Amino acid sequence: MKKYMIAMALTASILSLPATAQDIPVTIGYAGWTGFAPLTLAKEAGIFKKNGLDVTLKKIPQASRHLAIQSGDVQCAATTVETWVVWNANGVPTKQIFQMDKSYGADGMVVRGNIGSIQELKGKTVAASAPGTAPYFTLAWFLKKNGLTVKDVTVVTMEPGPAAQAFIAGQNDAAMTYEPYLSSVRAAPQSGKIIATTLDYPMIMDTFGCTPKFLADNPKAAKALANSYFEAIELIAKDQAKSYEIMGADVKQTGEQFGNSAKFLRWQDREGNKKFFESEFEKFSNEAADLLLEVGIIKQKPDIKSLVDTSFIQ
Repeated sequence: MKKYMIAMALTASILSLPATAQDIPVTIGYAGWTGFAPLTLAKEAGIFKKNGLDVTLKKIPQASRHLAIQSGDVQCAATTVETWVVWNANGVPTKQIFQMDKSYGADGMVVRGNIGSIQELKGKTVAASAPGTAPYFTLAWFLKKNGLTVKDVTVVTMEPGPAAQAFIAGQNDAAMTYEPYLSSVRAAPQSGKIIATTLDYPMIMDTFGCTPKFLADNPKAAKALANSYFEAIELIAKDQAKSYEIMGADVKQTGEQFGNSAKFLRWQDREGNKKFFESEFEKFSNEAADLLLEVGIIKQKPDIKSLVDTSFIQ
């Protein structure tokens, strides 16, 4: 206990220090998605600071995160693999530098109790984020795997949190959402049911990336960002309870509630990153790009190999 108190005191003293001339400033756009929470932990536990970074975390809806990058408001961001395809295809150059997580049931589709299959959604209303976002892409993916397209449903544009709340309140026939909001539907079975998740259709994987200019100008900072993320993953393993408490507080959850959400994903360590980029990344990105072309989100397919720089995870 004494060692723990000393460690926490040291962390507090680190956090209270102002940014020094050596601290490289970087602003990161992200969301309250459970998979992104190690970024919060890295900041609050002083990991970024220890590694020479002055990090600002900004919650920005996925639909407008690329605009923040384009304007220079943020230099780096966390988002799904296929979203980087969209951004680059639409003139917002970015490169992924490490993988953050894989969804194992943390993203899903909820439907009313009288809907027995995804095919039965034809002609129904589905709440999902705007085109170009992960929930919209997940909807398109789920529908395609069941012989439908987004043209077969009426999409009501809502972010994952409000979409889940509206569904519980009785609005819309279905909704696309993710943790921690998906668990709110799990806790309200009278509103409907979860008909499919990424356990049924493994296709949500999150990565962290930055603008090519930031990477070229700040290679040490990029390496420090990757190292900080992996250190946060290690901290979760060493002190899960405290880590869950810190990460949960960012999305107004208790540590226990956060842990329940975290059960549905896997954060990726350095070795997991190497395996992912050696094999799965290119295959999935190409399949995702083909679907994005099909539904009209992009007009042309970018060079997939140019969308990643794995040098920072070595």
